[in-house]
Amino acid sequence: MSNTAVTMVVTEPQGPVHPVPVETASPARGWVRVTVEASGVCNADLGTAQAAGPRTHFPVTPGHEVAGVVAEIGDDVRGWSVGERVVVGWFGGSCGHCAFCRAGDVVHCPDRKVPGLSYPGGWAQSLTVPADALARVPDGLGLVDAAPFGCAGVTAFNALRKSGIRAGGRVAVFGVGGLGHLAVQFASRLGYETIAIARGTDREAVSRELGAHHYIDSSARAPGAALQELGGADLIVYTASSTAPADELLTGLNVHGRLTLVGVDAGALTVPAAQLVMNGHTLTGHLTGSPRETEEAMAFAVTHDIRPVIERLPLTQADEAVHRLRGGHTRFRIVLDPNATI
Repeated sequence: MSNTAVTMVVTEPQGPVHPVPVETASPARGWVRVTVEASGVCNADLGTAQAAGPRTHFPVTPGHEVAGVVAEIGDDVRGWSVGERVVVGWFGGSCGHCAFCRAGDVVHCPDRKVPGLSYPGGWAQSLTVPADALARVPDGLGLVDAAPFGCAGVTAFNALRKSGIRAGGRVAVFGVGGLGHLAVQFASRLGYETIAIARGTDREAVSRELGAHHYIDSSARAPGAALQELGGADLIVYTASSTAPADELLTGLNVHGRLTLVGVDAGALTVPAAQLVMNGHTLTGHLTGSPRETEEAMAFAVTHDIRPVIERLPLTQADEAVHRLRGGHTRFRIVLDPNATI
């Protein structure tokens, strides 16, 4: 059996992602080695692949939406067995002893790890991670479909179920892309009147197929005003990568409505204080989920027939995937397949 694995790396700032053979090593104490079967390509990976930060250490291997099979277990790892199907997401491990970890809020651990940033990520045939980063994949969910649940899936699921919105409320999803198309499915299956918002009419039909009851073309009219005509939204899940339209969207909230940002850039929001106070609005951010919450998102998806819409590319075409995602030429989610050939 070969002791090397193909790994996609960046070796210079803003350089290409290219394959190199890397020797696989046995995992350290508390860590687990996973044979990768699928790895999602997320907008957050674009920054990792750019490899331009002052603290970047080369080579860089991106990838934080990984599904595979446990191949080897390090010392002092309990509760996991070789051969189990697992997902690793944006949460890639935590300290286990800080106030956040002790409260169960591991994703806000100040020492949390992120695959691709804290250690080599999952654009590879093999990935080694802390055991506490693993989530079990339920029966009925294939590994290619499971990979996006490590980041996009659990993020969308938690943003909805932790919002406190009343049963049967009205939920708008702004941005029907890699994260938003999952949010539309979760919102409709959770029983909300679901409104999809995207630029143009190209995504209207598929949004309705995914479960949206209404569709707003944000290039044709101001989406906040359009939401008010539909009765106003109790929750807006904001999944777009640019925050520029968020100010106007706030006008589409009902009294006591909430806007949850899960897609961000370096921009800022301008919120009129009177509007916020008089309407009791809540503006909040949301960050991913724990491995346990990832398992819950996958279990819900199996029960309610929720699946990501993916484009499958060979692992060695990771650089093409980066360019396609950066240029907006993707249909929801790209998943890299280490077993596929060009």
